[in-house]
Amino acid sequence: MNQEPDRHDLAEALARSSPRRDTYAGWQRWRTTRGPFAPAPRLTLAEWRALSPAQRALHDLHRTATHVNLPLQETPMSLKVARLVNRRIRNNALKTRPSTRAGVMVTGWGYQGKTETVCEVAAAFEDAWLAMHNYVHPGAVEGTRDLHAPVAYVQTPVTAKPKSTCQSILGFFGAEARRLTLPQLIRQVADSLDDHGTKALILDDITRLRMHRADDQDTLDLIRAFMSMNVTLVLVGVDILGSGLLRQGRWDPQRRQWVLPPSQHARVHGLEATQTERRFDLVELDRFRYSTPEQIAAFHDHLAGLQANLRLLKAPADMLTGGHMPEYLMRRTDGVVGLLERLIEDGCQEAMDSGKETLDEALLDDIVLSLDDPDRDPQAGEVPAIPGSSGPAPAAPETTASGTGRARGRNTTFDDHGPETRTGS
Repeated sequence: MNQEPDRHDLAEALARSSPRRDTYAGWQRWRTTRGPFAPAPRLTLAEWRALSPAQRALHDLHRTATHVNLPLQETPMSLKVARLVNRRIRNNALKTRPSTRAGVMVTGWGYQGKTETVCEVAAAFEDAWLAMHNYVHPGAVEGTRDLHAPVAYVQTPVTAKPKSTCQSILGFFGAEARRLTLPQLIRQVADSLDDHGTKALILDDITRLRMHRADDQDTLDLIRAFMSMNVTLVLVGVDILGSGLLRQGRWDPQRRQWVLPPSQHARVHGLEATQTERRFDLVELDRFRYSTPEQIAAFHDHLAGLQANLRLLKAPADMLTGGHMPEYLMRRTDGVVGLLERLIEDGCQEAMDSGKETLDEALLDDIVLSLDDPDRDPQAGEVPAIPGSSGPAPAAPETTASGTGRARGRNTTFDDHGPETRTGS
């Protein structure tokens, strides 16, 4: 039966842009519109051929939009991260004691879905928190209409300094940050987080900080001060253990958490409610592995989920899961979710352009993966090496007995590592 493409669904799909999440308005727009993308209807080859040329063009455009907007799939790795982040944000939000809130560090290599996983958890928490308070800020001053922002998402500046970090946080709320001294900026951040009822502060790309620079060390010290502001601090970055961010920390085997000394900024500016040390849970969002039956099954399930969302006209039922295709895809992408989606996305476009309308190894062999992205910092490990390209792919962190990942580091020949320190194992 002939199915004419739904112009309304296509127009709605193409009208949805990707808002920046590092402002209050952008975060709210993303949170409230992050529902499932309206995919193109499924047509057989005969039904597609029965369409008029104009209808085919519309349907093909909708298919392309479907392939580049694949839904975020839950994996065993992302589920582990989501559970911890959700538990920490929710439990801390319900605390009434003036104690320092434990934070979370989410580590892993680039293009593995760390940011999307954390943002999805935080958005779901905000949905529930707003509904619980009838979408009214419970701490608003009577007679005012303070914005209620249970979650604040901030990207760490590429050249982070204490002032620029505070300005980035204040920029999320649209608060005044010009011509303020550092103590005034810190106080303004504390007031903004409190005035807007913020329960979780996400600092993305935290490993842009370089610990051999004095400004970056001061910035990390400042970030620890934020834990005194009754918010859950969620730090997201690449290879956090290898970056030096935990150089002053120690592993507490009893609590199974990383412990960092209190911030000097908190003590100086009177923001510290307690003298307790700052505690962080460190969790790794790993890539897919392909060694054990459970890992192989998880990767096959992920491929089946991807294929269910593709709209190629000649695709067999086991296009991604049959034969040697799973092993081929693992070899091409090293199990990195972002690389896998990029390969499938580009492969689908080539399959449509060539008229092949299916994916196989011969077609995918001609797809060259390129990850040029002006918003990512390759020097911070945010862009992974591509298997088969020049240079080896970075080794994934290996889990240690303490339950944390310890990665093979990059070349540190020219790094200034500062004074020798000891950390717990």
